[in-house]
Amino acid sequence: MPAVYWFLLFVVLLLQVCDGFYLPGSYMHTYTNREPIVAKVNALTSIETELPFSYYSLPYCKPLGGVKKSAENLGELLMGDQIDNSPYRFRMNVNETVFLCITNPLSEHEVKLLKQRTRDLYQVNMILDNLPVMRIAKQNGVSIQWTGFPVGYTPSNSNDDYIINHLKFTVLVHEYVGSGVEIIGTGEEGMGVISEADDNKAAGYEIVGFEVVPCSIKYDPEVMTKLHMYDNNTAVKCPAEIEKSQIIREQERVSFTYEVEFVKSNTRWPSRWDAYLKMEGARVHWFSILNSLMVIFFLAGIVFVIFLRTVRRDLTRYEELDKEAQAQMNEELSGWKLVVGDVFREPDHPKLLCVMVGDGIQITWMAVVTIIFAAFGFMSPASRGMLLTGMIFLYLFLGIAAGYVAVRMWVTIKGTTEGWRSVSWSVACFFPGIVFVILTTLNFMLWGSKSTGAIPISLYFVLLALWFCISVPLTLLGGYFGTRAEPIKYPVRTNQIPREIPARKYPSWLLVLGAGTLPFGTLFIELFFILSSIWLGRFYYVFGFLLIVLMLLVIVCAEVSVVLTYMHLCVEDWRWWWKAFYASGSVALYVFLYSINYLVFDLQSLSGPVSAMLYLGYSLIMAVAIMLSTGTIGFLMSFYFVHYLFSSVKID
Repeated sequence: MPAVYWFLLFVVLLLQVCDGFYLPGSYMHTYTNREPIVAKVNALTSIETELPFSYYSLPYCKPLGGVKKSAENLGELLMGDQIDNSPYRFRMNVNETVFLCITNPLSEHEVKLLKQRTRDLYQVNMILDNLPVMRIAKQNGVSIQWTGFPVGYTPSNSNDDYIINHLKFTVLVHEYVGSGVEIIGTGEEGMGVISEADDNKAAGYEIVGFEVVPCSIKYDPEVMTKLHMYDNNTAVKCPAEIEKSQIIREQERVSFTYEVEFVKSNTRWPSRWDAYLKMEGARVHWFSILNSLMVIFFLAGIVFVIFLRTVRRDLTRYEELDKEAQAQMNEELSGWKLVVGDVFREPDHPKLLCVMVGDGIQITWMAVVTIIFAAFGFMSPASRGMLLTGMIFLYLFLGIAAGYVAVRMWVTIKGTTEGWRSVSWSVACFFPGIVFVILTTLNFMLWGSKSTGAIPISLYFVLLALWFCISVPLTLLGGYFGTRAEPIKYPVRTNQIPREIPARKYPSWLLVLGAGTLPFGTLFIELFFILSSIWLGRFYYVFGFLLIVLMLLVIVCAEVSVVLTYMHLCVEDWRWWWKAFYASGSVALYVFLYSINYLVFDLQSLSGPVSAMLYLGYSLIMAVAIMLSTGTIGFLMSFYFVHYLFSSVKID
């Protein structure tokens, strides 16, 4: 107890000494009146094709100083983001209507491209003070929020397409006075108020919202050619008549204009992302997950209780008998006691099993650490690409754990350290190699489509350098530590002649495949929201629930695999190694089938073979990762269960 008191006293003193602190990242930016605000544009995106394209691939106005790319992290590059500067000018609290530019007469190629992007429902994504632009549309009296605005639109019962060439921006600002408040920055966003220092901080305005109303307006080219960029223009209303909209056709000259209005808001800066995170069907999301959690906890509890009672009864009965009774029982009864001389016999393809377990450890810990950090708010939606970047670097540095576990398992199975380098190399290359082959295949398709989603050659070399300069050496180092560790000793000896396995009425793989349904039941609802966030452009933010689901998945995978292993041992089937792995790993099959179901029934708008192959390729990577992770959890739990079970039996 005194130690606790001293610790609390230390914390109190620390809070008294420190005026405040910042977590890694940036905090809010306050603007003064008329101060310029940088607006950027991201890649054009569509839920119909899932192929991003550069904003300047269309005949839009370019900045006076030329197009300049913003610095991007590894995750943004891999996700196909391409953030560039834009010609749009914003000045704090300056309401204005501005002319941007007028295009040259549209060529046949430009018209074809604009029409294609319009009919594929491509969205323009703008960013102001790190906030994506939001469009609010009303359908059947219900307000629906979208990020971005369309390239154009096609009226019903018409073959003509119209371009969006006038934007009405509304920038919501919150007046900030120097109240001595500092914000904890996480990535790009704040979490709370913690400091009372810096009372003299200058007052200003924070940007807390960025909305747009897109319009299509037909301007007189002769009038517009006399204007220069950023000349003031008269305010206009979005025309209701289709004849007054700007049609997309050859030799048309399109004029681009926009207007900006600054509106004061009561929204505070730490809460400015709340509007983006109001997901459709949020109530259904929460209740469905809670219902799923309760059902799975109930089922897992029943399985666990029954299992414990059965094993404990078996052990108690077996150990209470004298030697003659045990011999008679062995002759009369069949069960796991009879495979005592074969249960630790070397499995088929032991090297592959060790490699898959090593990679599974790497993927599992990467997922656990990433989700924990995200659940505590370190990876907010504002930090674009940070989630993927963090996952990649965690995977690289966890190579040391993968190498250690794989080589130690190899030494345990083989009884010698011979061949540990080959195992370590295989661990370092197995899963990354699968991902590399799939991504390269998809990349050739994206290159053929001229999409910004294609990984540049330079990034390929960066990824290869990270792989072979960080991951491989750390995996080899982990393997070396594995050879130095004490191998796990089996509690029983293995017979020289393998025991014959009795014939089964039904193949064991049916039971293995069926076992994957219970772990799948823990995650399929969460899987729906994750797929929606990836393919429908929604923000995923309930990492706290995802952390609960992950912990539940680990428990269920362990239980299912242990129960299935026990069932196989009870029918004198001592080949449990791979069955234990695939009992929980088979959930990946259901995940992949569910992904196909999602493609067919929820992504009906997805068009084109390239888009479908892109979706299936990424789904396959996800399924393989889930198989390795869940299979490893089930196998390791079964291994320690079998070790404990047979170390508890008295053997002559």
